[in-house]
Amino acid sequence: MPDRWSRLRPGPVLGLESSCDETAAAVLAPDGQILAEAVLSQADHATYGGVVPEIAARAHLAHLPGLVGQVMRQAGLGFDGLAGIAASSGPGLIGGLIVGSGVGKGIALARGLPFVAVNHLEAHALTARLPGLVLGGAPFPYLLLLLSGGHCQCIAVEGVGRHVRLGSTIDDAVGEAFDKVAKMIGLGWPGGPAVERLAAQGDPTRFAFPRPLRGRPGCDFSFSGLKTAVAQVVAAYPPGPLPAQDAADIAAGFQAAVVDVMADRAARAIELFRARQPEGRLMVVGGGVAANTALRTALERVAAARGFGFAAPPLRLCGDNAVMVAWVGIERLRLGLTDALDHAPRPRWPLDAADMSPTGAGPADMPR
Repeated sequence: MPDRWSRLRPGPVLGLESSCDETAAAVLAPDGQILAEAVLSQADHATYGGVVPEIAARAHLAHLPGLVGQVMRQAGLGFDGLAGIAASSGPGLIGGLIVGSGVGKGIALARGLPFVAVNHLEAHALTARLPGLVLGGAPFPYLLLLLSGGHCQCIAVEGVGRHVRLGSTIDDAVGEAFDKVAKMIGLGWPGGPAVERLAAQGDPTRFAFPRPLRGRPGCDFSFSGLKTAVAQVVAAYPPGPLPAQDAADIAAGFQAAVVDVMADRAARAIELFRARQPEGRLMVVGGGVAANTALRTALERVAAARGFGFAAPPLRLCGDNAVMVAWVGIERLRLGLTDALDHAPRPRWPLDAADMSPTGAGPADMPR
């Protein structure tokens, strides 16, 4: 551990998450023990079939301060007992990022605490290092499949702030495809859980949906062709609600196609990862789509067949949450890394960006 750590106070970290439509706060002890957590999902967006950025930002502003007070009381702590504040600062919806990082910076300034601007994608990436998820915490390096409504990437996680993208989607993210197919067949939002529930009642072999890029070199993804194929099947029906069994069969066929594609791409990603990191033997799946049971099962089989371990967060930590944000704060504080209070939130912040490397700000940037 760097000598600079001795200049930072030990203790729990408060994490804040507001990058999309979940408002969340959590307090973690340095060993990863969750002292308190709270997540408020914004159900109002279901009326519009998707997240409305301004509504989301206003909801974060209305609820985040109360959630902070709630988790601090549950943890039995005052702000002076914290080691630092960590807040999602990108990528995401800029209004929500401004709210969350602003609240975090305000607490840091008022209490003289270090502030950590967390890359939301790195929060998903490092969740596997929480002690208890993987025995002792996942050691570097490991392969990450980050699957969500906005992201679909294969990443070599080589250290804090050190991530190499091996492949990504060339069009839609997998979670976005789930949402759009759900809308086509008359389901609610968010679409992923609804499609999974309906698929359990359907015949996955009835419709011969395509498997885009399966068998191709590399580990990139594509879902636009699959989505179009579903749209063509739905368009062949008369206007109005689909027959219940037909909708279930479409959902099952779509999900089966996604699972097949993901399994193939994961196998290719393992090959690329092995070539780069021969000592790595763990595949981690994270993001909201990692909650899909059929997908988790298929990916675990792919990993096992190639001698890899497999890890996925518990379902409550697959979606956006503040536990993962606080954990990144702990990881970065251990390296003596903090951010200045003028750090600007970023709606786009690639996980493999050069400024993710832990060579930047240190204790000198802490509020005094």
